[in-house]
Amino acid sequence: MKPESKFKRHLITSALPYANGPLHIGHLAGVYIPADIYTRYLRLKKKDVIHICGSDEHGVPITLKAREQGTTPQQIVDKYHLLNKESFEKLGIPFDIYSRTSSAIHHETSSEFFKNLHNKGVFTEKTIYQYYDEEAGQFLSDRYITGTCPHCNSENAYGDQCESCGTSLNQNDLINPRSAITNSAPVRKKTKHWFLPLDKYEKFLKAWILEENKHWKSNVYGQCKSWLDQGLQPRAVSRDLSWGVPIPVEGAKGKVMYVWFDAPIGYISATRELTAEWEKYWKNKETRLVHFIGKDNIVFHCIIFPVMLKAEGSYILPENVPANEFLNLEGNKISTSRNWAVWLHEYLEEFPGKEDVLRYVLCANMPETKDNDFTWKDFQSRNNNELVAILGNFVNRALVLTHKYFNGKVPERKDLNDYDMYILSELPQLKNKVEHNLEQFRFREALKEAMNMARLGNKYLADTEPWIIIKTDTARVETILNISLQIVASLSALIEPFIPFSAAKLKASLNIEKIAWEDIGKTTFLPSGHTINKPELLFEKIEDNEIKKQLDKLMKNSKTQEEQGTDVEPLKENISYEDFAKVDIRTGTVLKAEKVAKTKKLVKLTVDTGIDKRTVVAGIAEYFEPSNIEGKKVCILVNLSPRKIRGIESQGMILMAENPQGKLVFVSPEGEIQNGSVVK
Repeated sequence: MKPESKFKRHLITSALPYANGPLHIGHLAGVYIPADIYTRYLRLKKKDVIHICGSDEHGVPITLKAREQGTTPQQIVDKYHLLNKESFEKLGIPFDIYSRTSSAIHHETSSEFFKNLHNKGVFTEKTIYQYYDEEAGQFLSDRYITGTCPHCNSENAYGDQCESCGTSLNQNDLINPRSAITNSAPVRKKTKHWFLPLDKYEKFLKAWILEENKHWKSNVYGQCKSWLDQGLQPRAVSRDLSWGVPIPVEGAKGKVMYVWFDAPIGYISATRELTAEWEKYWKNKETRLVHFIGKDNIVFHCIIFPVMLKAEGSYILPENVPANEFLNLEGNKISTSRNWAVWLHEYLEEFPGKEDVLRYVLCANMPETKDNDFTWKDFQSRNNNELVAILGNFVNRALVLTHKYFNGKVPERKDLNDYDMYILSELPQLKNKVEHNLEQFRFREALKEAMNMARLGNKYLADTEPWIIIKTDTARVETILNISLQIVASLSALIEPFIPFSAAKLKASLNIEKIAWEDIGKTTFLPSGHTINKPELLFEKIEDNEIKKQLDKLMKNSKTQEEQGTDVEPLKENISYEDFAKVDIRTGTVLKAEKVAKTKKLVKLTVDTGIDKRTVVAGIAEYFEPSNIEGKKVCILVNLSPRKIRGIESQGMILMAENPQGKLVFVSPEGEIQNGSVVK
């Protein structure tokens, strides 16, 4: 890993948010807050850096939403592009450009990129059988088709992935496929598509990722290794759709680029739109390319897009891809369909002037290597006990005392004692710790060290008690407040990447314009005699009633499926009593539970059914720690035909229910009951 100082310029990209809905706190903690922190840090170091983002506006979900709402895909993306762009700006995330993939320059750039690969003979053309909806008169792309997962038996798997067990699928793998448009059974029909031969680039990827990029975060490196260990297959880069970038070659009428082919090219087209010198950011090895993404996008940014860039031949590859995991909400997975989310645009309306509070809490809870949780109580606690009681308290005391005793002028520093020298020596050390953690993309730890400077200042004032000794030793108070103000000055730059609005207020109170990163820790930044302005409170307490209001709103909005009336699964077809009588459900006990290697959601269970001890594979890893379910009483379907899932023979199915927040819960017997008892 090269230090950032070895590069002449930095190209930072943030995952293009999908323009079919508003932003929520999971998006912010996963991608945009860390990207903005890192970009601001580089700018404080006076680096040549640009930060690229924009709306991802193609793909099937947008066409489905347009169909549901009786409007056009363009109207859908126009609405959410504007909403999200404005929300980012209000939260203090000023991208150098916030573009969109429906723009003319993006279509042009994507078409040129595709034709370049096509002319080089990179793609393979195949005529394949694909599902076709005869009622709708169209081919069914991945998300237009649902069915039963062949691995975990979930009945709501998509044509490209089962979201219950996390397994990647081909639509031909689905059992009992249905069209998402008409709910009819599709037929198979011939169609031609273009494929990116990922398998031919395995050797390159293994050397580049597994050897050259061992410095990548463990969660990113591990997921990439898992994909490579399983072996890569050619992936179609075209779809039979009308919404998207048309395939720009002969014989491709009615086909567009797969959204995950054209979306990352959006970084390139946005840079072209921003500057005529775009090539120096994309085609010069003195540029450092860093992708900020969520964990669900790792494969696209670490395998597919690098293969595209490598095949094209003239582009640099990402130097790092510091993907974060997922942020949960009040102990449950964020669910947009059930409105179990904290929406950014609503937060900005309901908490005016508290943009930095959200930024601070999301950074402090950032899911850097594992999923983490946001709660409103923690939000309140961090604001009141950290921002108000530590940072705000120190700054306010230092500034108020300066106005009270020295008419708002920085006092002269007199003789320094050992304690003063210690305090001043700690400032550059804390700056170095923040810098080291930012370079390693450890934003939570960097924020903690930045706050330690405020803690240091608070302790210094508490220990020296200038409000007491002012009566007997004015010269000593001058020194104490001079040192305290130097700490405040350093803080105004050290906190800027994390909470920029508060940093700006702090600079205004100090009557200074800016402090560069190199100035942090300098002990004479504010000269004696410099006039500071009247202090402005940086933060205010958040009361219990405000938190209760948010919790009540969350529970009210996320009603049960029955109350919502929209997410209720329809009743299945009636079956005969004879069919039901064939079902054999027994009570059992989980004896052992362990995660299935190289999967996100699968757990291997050993269950005592009262008849035998058998293995069951369940897609519940994101909801339960295996060690917490050993000894759990369960209900198990014991006469389900065995099925191999990731090479493990699963002999049954555990009964689960889904709560209003989308979290799975066990259907368990009550009271003392013997294993093997029949559920009737």
